[in-house]
Formats: sequence, structure tokens, C-alpha cells
Amino acid sequence: MSDVQNTQLKGSFKLTRVGVRNVKKPVRVSRPGKEVTLVVTFDLFVDLPAELKGSHMSRNLEVLSRVVDEAVRTHVPGLEDLGAMMCQELLSRHEYATRSEVLMSADYFLERGMGSGTTSLEWYVLRASAHSTRGGETRKSIGVEVTGMTACPCAMEEVRKMRNVNSEDLDASITHNQRNVTSVSLEVPMDRPLEADKLIGIIERCLSSPTFEILKRTDEAKVVINAHSNPKFVEDVVRDVLAEILTEFRDLPDDVCVSVKSESFESIHKHNAYAERDTTMGELRA
Repeated sequence: MSDVQNTQLKGSFKLTRVGVRNVKKPVRVSRPGKEVTLVVTFDLFVDLPAELKGSHMSRNLEVLSRVVDEAVRTHVPGLEDLGAMMCQELLSRHEYATRSEVLMSADYFLERGMGSGTTSLEWYVLRASAHSTRGGETRKSIGVEVTGMTACPCAMEEVRKMRNVNSEDLDASITHNQRNVTSVSLEVPMDRPLEADKLIGIIERCLSSPTFEILKRTDEAKVVINAHSNPKFVEDVVRDVLAEILTEFRDLPDDVCVSVKSESFESIHKHNAYAERDTTMGELRA
């Protein structure tokens, strides 16, 4: 039986990503003092030379099964490390490829509360990736996506002007609120572990307020007061997150890539507000 994928083409084009998407597998992650099993969604790609008709996609699934099955039996220190292992294995299985890439995402839960005794498991998204170049290096990244709340500073200021009240008068801190989704991703050195929980904490501190699944009436009031005492544009959120990253991870080298994105889902508009910055630790320090 002929191997159609190996058909040789003339005058065709190279493809940057060919592979499989949306494959779900359980992964056992073990961190210091903590172990969790995640249901992870994987996308696995290699590049394809111009002269080759198709990629052997079943090899991607074989790599995924072998590496993940081993990780379930033992454990991995992080999704980004798992992705790095897969990237190297993909290049060994796809002899025609010069680059491999693995993208991962998983639902993640942390216990949160307002300090009144009521807590709930709050939902976050972990995102990780890795890419390898044949004859070159493997890079990995870890990131999180956090849903919280922002309060608009612009409308608040206009209300104060209309009411002719002092800007420090909390009773006049009236504005509209937005559900906000902010994400952070850091490309870290291969030998450097990085805690996703720290990234979640950074984002929640930089929002007007975190949000919670379960709130008693007094806690609801506290969330509203906290948010309106700390109004934020999406621009403020991104800049504050960048500043905290620079402080929290001051030992990361200059070439570490940093990406921060923030989107506020407006309540009085039909559009959303959005801001982002893609940079490096070196650029931030400068």
C-alpha cells in the first residue's frame, strides 16, 4: 500500500503548522506540597516542507499517548515541561520537520473567599505551550486566564462632577462595572519552574476586584465597595500586571517573553474594552 503522505510535490509551498487539535487527556501535575490531576486539551503541530504532500498525523497522537500515559503513571512538574518533552519527541518522529509546537489548556480551581468563612472553588484557566527547533533550543511558557471585575474610572469622575462632590467621598463613587478577563503568559527558561498560582494572584490584585461564585449579602457589599474604591481601565490592569511581574520575577533573564491581555465586557456599551502588551523582561526593565 502506497504512503500518500510521502508523495513528492513540485512547485508547492511550505506549511508552518500541520497537526491535530482539541485532543483531551488527563495529566497528573505535582508541585511542591500540591498534586492535581487536570483534564488538558492539546494541540500538536510540526511544520511541513514544500515537497511533501502530507504530515503523518498519527505520530502526533502516538507521541501524546506515550508521554501522557507515562506522566499519569508518574507525574510532571508542570504542563509546560510536558509540552517541552512532546516537542522534542515530535521532532524525533517527524524526520522531515524543522519545528514542533504544543499548545495546552486546562480548567483549574483554587479555593477562595472573602474572609467571612464562606469559600468556594473558583475557576481559572491554565495555558501552557512549548516549541522546539531542530538543531536549536526548546522554549516553554506558562500562563493563566482570570475572570474578575473592573469599575470604570471615567464614568465615576463624571458622576462626581455632576454631583459636585469630593473625589474622596466613597458615597459618590458611582460608576458602571465590567466583567473582566485578563491573561498572562511568560516564556520561561527550561530550568526555571514558575507557579501558576502566583500569576493568578498577581492578576487578581491588579483588577478592581476578584469575583466569587458564592457571596453572602455582606460579602457582596464588600466586593462592590472594594471595586468602586479601586476603579480601573483595561490599560491600568495591563500596566499594573506588568509592574507586578517585574517585581515578583526580578531574577528572570532579559530575553524572557511576557504577554498580558485584558478585556472588559462593557455593561453600558455594546462593545468591549481591550488592551495588551507583548514584551520581554529586558524591555520592561528599560
